[in-house]
Amino acid sequence: MPELPEVERVRQSIEAVVAGATVERATLHRRDVLVIPGDPEGGFSRNRTRYRPKRASPAHLLQGLTLRGAHRRGKQLALVSSKGPAVIVHLGMTGQVRRVAEGARLPQTDHIHATWRLTAADGSRWRLVFRDPRRFGGLWHVPDSASLTERWSALGPDALTLTPTALAEVCRGAKRAVKAVLLDQRAVAGVGNIYADEACFAAGIDPHRTATTLTPHEIESLAAEVRRILADAIERGGSTLRDYVDAEGTQGGAQLVHRVYARAGLPCTQCGGVLSTDRLAQRATVWCPRCQG
Repeated sequence: MPELPEVERVRQSIEAVVAGATVERATLHRRDVLVIPGDPEGGFSRNRTRYRPKRASPAHLLQGLTLRGAHRRGKQLALVSSKGPAVIVHLGMTGQVRRVAEGARLPQTDHIHATWRLTAADGSRWRLVFRDPRRFGGLWHVPDSASLTERWSALGPDALTLTPTALAEVCRGAKRAVKAVLLDQRAVAGVGNIYADEACFAAGIDPHRTATTLTPHEIESLAAEVRRILADAIERGGSTLRDYVDAEGTQGGAQLVHRVYARAGLPCTQCGGVLSTDRLAQRATVWCPRCQG
């Protein structure tokens, strides 16, 4: 959490303010949440090193640049400038991007690690903040569009447009469980634990099945259900299980229609049988032995 639908809703809820806006001032409140060239790949908060991080400048947060917009690939969000430099935002478990009009108060002022003051294309002024209580997320500065493209090329196809051909390619030779493939961001970008369980259930596929055993029909069905479930979750505002909200502070409602995720021991909504649970790919997994047998 958050997964593709939640990140996409955040993107949608800041796009109107970000596109064409100028970053008048950018402030980094905590150095170890930002990764700049020369830092360890995971950032200083995730690596033990005797070296102290070099000073980050406001330019690393795009100060002085005009933004082209907010882009997304899988679970990653990027604020992209018209001149090429960008900041990738990874929400991790508890990360939030919030926006408020200049002069308005944020509902939560703790754990704010970065702030952008923007003048939008229509002249209105806004603050954009990155907040992350548990700091499993972070910010990554990339110097140009080629660097962003290269970084995102390491991700698999975006799950929202996943095709049977692309899914068949990542399943070919994958001697691991179907769910493990869906969770691998290098194979499919954007699916996490929630929507992997939901997609496998909707397609009638046991998440423990070895990916290479899927038939062409099953692959087609699973790809279609991944797209459908993610699109529906976006329409419902994402899933709010704990503290997820979009940039306007609005909670999602997709959790109200989950059919298996976090429902272990409850009746299956399809057959009435008891839903089973175990750990798969180090994640709690729920499925119906009857419907996904």
